[in-house]
Amino acid sequence: MKELVVISGKGGTGKTSLTASLAGLAPNAVLADCDVDAADLHLILAPDIRRREDFRSGHRASIRAADCIGCGRCAALCRYNAIAPAAHPSDGARVFTVEAGACEGCGVCVWNCPVNAIDFEEQVCGAWFVSDTRHGPMAHARLAPGAENSGKLVSLVREQAREIAKRENRDLVLVDGPPGTGCPVIAALTGAHGVLVVTEPTVSGAHDLLRVLALAGHLKIPAAVCINKWDIQPEQADRIEAAARAAGATPVGRVRYDKAATAAQRRGLTIIEADANSLADDIRTVWKQWMDFAKEAP
Repeated sequence: MKELVVISGKGGTGKTSLTASLAGLAPNAVLADCDVDAADLHLILAPDIRRREDFRSGHRASIRAADCIGCGRCAALCRYNAIAPAAHPSDGARVFTVEAGACEGCGVCVWNCPVNAIDFEEQVCGAWFVSDTRHGPMAHARLAPGAENSGKLVSLVREQAREIAKRENRDLVLVDGPPGTGCPVIAALTGAHGVLVVTEPTVSGAHDLLRVLALAGHLKIPAAVCINKWDIQPEQADRIEAAARAAGATPVGRVRYDKAATAAQRRGLTIIEADANSLADDIRTVWKQWMDFAKEAP
């Protein structure tokens, strides 16, 4: 079983649209949407959810007004100004409350409360799913707005996808990874067999491509590069491919700009399913060349 990850140095390069089309070309694959901060692969693949579980991570303090003696020690120790005085709802006595949005879950107030009046419960930060799609099983997730620990959730989604692949004897896990170079990307890449970086022929696209290639190189993951919408700036596309080779990556194809991509998405189809002529041929070429690269990579 191989695990191949599609990522991008920045958002908006067409990474998820490309991944959805590759899913239709990947035989016997398990899909994993690891862009948990802004998951949208489900918008095209319309998964039928067969398992849903809460994702729990981190803790948040809450003060029991009935037990609070109003000493203020918690507020004095809180570095995040998340604790403030308030009036007890029954008798108006001074108590303290926690502003949930400001609490960082450090636990200092919990450990220092002289009457143990502060609870410290684990938080539900989102949910993860195992679903069926027309292109095979998919593990995916949704992080709650403002919630943290997306790297942990990414690792959980990858773990579920690998378990499905082993159980169903599938030989490929195809991952739609997050953009950028932060913790979620590291969680999506670590231990993978190969990565396809989708970029665009712009100054920011070129800059962020080199950053993510440096990350892949640090993790010793063979990297391939695809330039989406290459024909909007052909000269920049040439420069990007040269820079990718210099950074140790292998260009595996270009995808042209075509309004057929948007038309397919509005119909809930991948570009391959919509048979968008030359655009679909570009993606088939990328897939073939990436698979050839992945087979030869160590």
